[in-house]
Amino acid sequence: MITNRLSAALRPILLTLIVIGTSLSWCPAFAQIPDLGGGHLPTLAPLVREVTPAVVNISVRGRVKEDNPLYRDPFFREFFDLPRQLEREVQATGSGVIVDAQHGYVLTANHVVAEISTAQITTKDGRRFSARLIGRDPGTDIAVLQIQRGNNLKAIQLGDSDKLEVGDFVIAVGNPFGLGQTVTSGLVSALGRTGLSKQGYEDFIQTDAPINPGNSGGALISLRGELVGINTAIISPGGGNVGIGFAVPINMARRVMEQIVESGSVRRGHIGVSVQDLSTVRSEEKVARRSEGALIVDILRGSSAEAAGLREGDIIIAADGVAIRSAAQLRNKIGLARIGERVQLTLDRNGALHTVLVEISEGRGARAASSLRR
Repeated sequence: MITNRLSAALRPILLTLIVIGTSLSWCPAFAQIPDLGGGHLPTLAPLVREVTPAVVNISVRGRVKEDNPLYRDPFFREFFDLPRQLEREVQATGSGVIVDAQHGYVLTANHVVAEISTAQITTKDGRRFSARLIGRDPGTDIAVLQIQRGNNLKAIQLGDSDKLEVGDFVIAVGNPFGLGQTVTSGLVSALGRTGLSKQGYEDFIQTDAPINPGNSGGALISLRGELVGINTAIISPGGGNVGIGFAVPINMARRVMEQIVESGSVRRGHIGVSVQDLSTVRSEEKVARRSEGALIVDILRGSSAEAAGLREGDIIIAADGVAIRSAAQLRNKIGLARIGERVQLTLDRNGALHTVLVEISEGRGARAASSLRR
């Protein structure tokens, strides 16, 4: 009788373990599970061994100008015999990811190399290389460095960040606090995060995988061993990890990198519309039609949007087949598209769906990225 009760009590536990084991069996990381005293424990070690050679440490030296109003005071400069503006040398460390071994391209965060004069890259096996800055884009916080070819580099495969879902497991690899390469794990906590800065193109992946100072520019990797994001920022009231980290989606970083590699800069496009989130619209009639999308509130005369037949009051709900949830997401899509490219927009006009093709035009200040291409 006791044996039967124990069997009945253990049956749900055994069933749960079987389900977990079946769900993990698809992933290469769990292909070899060690047998420890007759028990099977899942491990990410095979996955980590495969991807970490592509993650590098970046050491940067540069000079920054001292921002002190006294240095702009002619009487102060004359009395203390100071130059018009003082400079000081800075050193910084961060992380980067080799994404093209053949050409030696390394993706990193723009703020890691913002004041660069020289950069040195150290690989996992301890090799050191000088790197040059191909270009950087403050708007997305993405920069591209290059190592000289022919150094037997290991690159990581790029994934598709549009396929990420909240709850997906990810690992973060970087060089926190200058300690050396470190691996942490967590979940995708949220997608499409914005509002970290007043300017810029934001569509962040939020994760609870610990991202600490020095992790910036490092890799956010899926359990398929693919790069899905470039770690960039944390919310940290005390200066350390509190489980709220952010990464630039790799699809966004890839588009920025392609333009930087081609021309050393990013050309910002526009279609000539002003949009806002539906949540901020006061008209209850318009809100009732849709809960997500970008509402057109103004159209620039003579713009490509006007030529395509877009109207005020249209709600854009998709771009090239990808759902548009907010005005910020539409801004990212248009702003990172190539000049001259045509984007297919799906819109809701008074309850009826329409599809239009709109050409991306070059806006004012289109070359928003910095370039040091030589």
